[in-house]
Amino acid sequence: QVQLVESGGGLVQPGGSLRLVCAASGTMFRFHTMAWYRQAPGKQREWVSTISRTSSPNYKDSVKGRFTISRDNAKNTVTLYLQMNSLNVEDTAVYYCNVPNALQAWGNGTLVTVSS
Repeated sequence: QVQLVESGGGLVQPGGSLRLVCAASGTMFRFHTMAWYRQAPGKQREWVSTISRTSSPNYKDSVKGRFTISRDNAKNTVTLYLQMNSLNVEDTAVYYCNVPNALQAWGNGTLVTVSS
């Protein structure tokens, strides 16, 4: 059964850090590029970062140099990480993981709030 579960969000002050985790259950994930997305209040969901199955990353311009995506491939579960540093208020959003070329049912996401 395919399932995406995000965690690791929270309240952090500007300049702070968080590490998000996505547990992607299902044998398909280790064969696919995976991505982090986010949806800020009142805005559409947007792409944040992608990592190929061989761990080649790409980033949205606004997070380059601050965010680092990584993954740990196992047979039945891929664990996707997003290390977020130097957070600012514009990073406030619900963060989701998914497979960009084969979108699965969205998980509940994890809320990141950057506020002083």
